[in-house]
Amino acid sequence: MQPKPVVKSFWDRPTGSWQYVFHCPNTMKGAIVDPVLDFDPRAAAIAAANAQAILAYVRETGIDVAWILDTHPHADHFSAAPWLAERLGAPRAIGEHVVKVQALWKGLYNLPDLPGDGRQWDRLLADGETFMVGEIPVSVMFSPGHTLASVTCVAGDAAFVHDTLMMPDSGTSRADFPGGSSSDLHASITRILALPDATRVFVGHDYAPKGREARCESTVAEQKAANIHLRDGFDRAAFIATRDARDATLPLPKLMLAALQVNIRGGRPPEAEADGHRYLKIPLDRFAPRGED
Repeated sequence: MQPKPVVKSFWDRPTGSWQYVFHCPNTMKGAIVDPVLDFDPRAAAIAAANAQAILAYVRETGIDVAWILDTHPHADHFSAAPWLAERLGAPRAIGEHVVKVQALWKGLYNLPDLPGDGRQWDRLLADGETFMVGEIPVSVMFSPGHTLASVTCVAGDAAFVHDTLMMPDSGTSRADFPGGSSSDLHASITRILALPDATRVFVGHDYAPKGREARCESTVAEQKAANIHLRDGFDRAAFIATRDARDATLPLPKLMLAALQVNIRGGRPPEAEADGHRYLKIPLDRFAPRGED
């Protein structure tokens, strides 16, 4: 019988982001999903508390990390995949449509010399592709909507659905970033909900509404029965109207213009300039202010 992956979650409170390590209990081979590199926007300082916690866990548990996976280029945090790869010797992967995100944001940042072919990662994952982590097959499901490049990684009975679904009481994720599409998001969620009802669903974010504790896990059955955005038979037109209206009220993520500049480089900050320091380049007046924090 195929083993079920053991999943360990890590929550980053400042960004509401969930990070995961899953491993095969028979072989102790594992993978890291969506690790967060800490960034203080006031000081423009990078730190690695989240990544250190993940590193300590895999070493103490004896997990042999086979892959470090980013489900998409994140808009609210820096990826810690390079930091962890340097210490674990594990390859990094992301969905193959990341090249579309690179092309889009190269233009917004005016970075004509940035390589836009995805070479910043060791492997670009295609829709329907399967690879093994120990004895656990991991299948890749292209899941656009939140971004042009988002993928869901289905590891055995565990689906890491990134920013598509949230916990049932929070609904679904926004689709208003450049390249986002509420129509594509509806199609992606429909594919996820076609997985077996018992599939464990691990979300990319939780903002702990109404003061409850942060949560990360549900099932496909629970999502279909209780998700506040999947009512009325998950009607496509109704979902698009509701999602678009909601998104129009939301402010852009505080770290978006910093994070995507790093994450289209595979999670690496820009190279140091002649003075030995690295600098972020922020486009002015490219986005209209809206919503409130």
